[in-house]
Amino acid sequence: MLSRPVIVQAAIDVIDAQGAAALSLRSVARRLGVDAKSLYNHIENKEALLDAIAQQVLSRMVVPAATGDLRTDLIAIAHAFRAAALSSHREAVTLVLSRPAELLAHLTPLEATLAALMAAGAKPDWAVHAVRATLAFISGSLLREASTGLTLGADDPAIAGPREAALADLGLTHVALVAPYLSRLDHLREFDFGIGILADAFVRELAQAAAKA
Repeated sequence: MLSRPVIVQAAIDVIDAQGAAALSLRSVARRLGVDAKSLYNHIENKEALLDAIAQQVLSRMVVPAATGDLRTDLIAIAHAFRAAALSSHREAVTLVLSRPAELLAHLTPLEATLAALMAAGAKPDWAVHAVRATLAFISGSLLREASTGLTLGADDPAIAGPREAALADLGLTHVALVAPYLSRLDHLREFDFGIGILADAFVRELAQAAAKA
């Protein structure tokens, strides 16, 4: 039976099978074997469908239970968000990150992050700055992982080898020095590195603020 959840799942299946560019109400209708007009009884338009897909993908996120340790909690929330965003076709990442932040599925991890920061002593305005900095890193990292952002490196040895040689031959001293590392990219390791540095900076800043108070 045709319903909104059935339509949303079919849309995700289209993205998984053909990529985000192939998504339309017509392609979803074809997958379901129905007339495209029948979809409008359950979904207002394509924008509403995109919002519903983002909601569905991020609803897979299981917000970790708070431990009371800011660094641990921020890193756990970030990894849970990453896992949910990447749980469908990688092209869906761009879609998820481009939808309005007011979606409930976006606000659940936001609430958990704000709670962790403010429990550690962050004032509301500082907590918002910290959240925005974290979101900027996570968004950029996920877009890169979905192959839509600047990477320089690759996780495929067949690509990384020639890229290392090309970087080493550019005539740039420091680029040549790091070419073996710059040409290779481990997305999870990079994510761990970046979110760890952010979390450490937040913990340090809050400790310094508390010491001055």
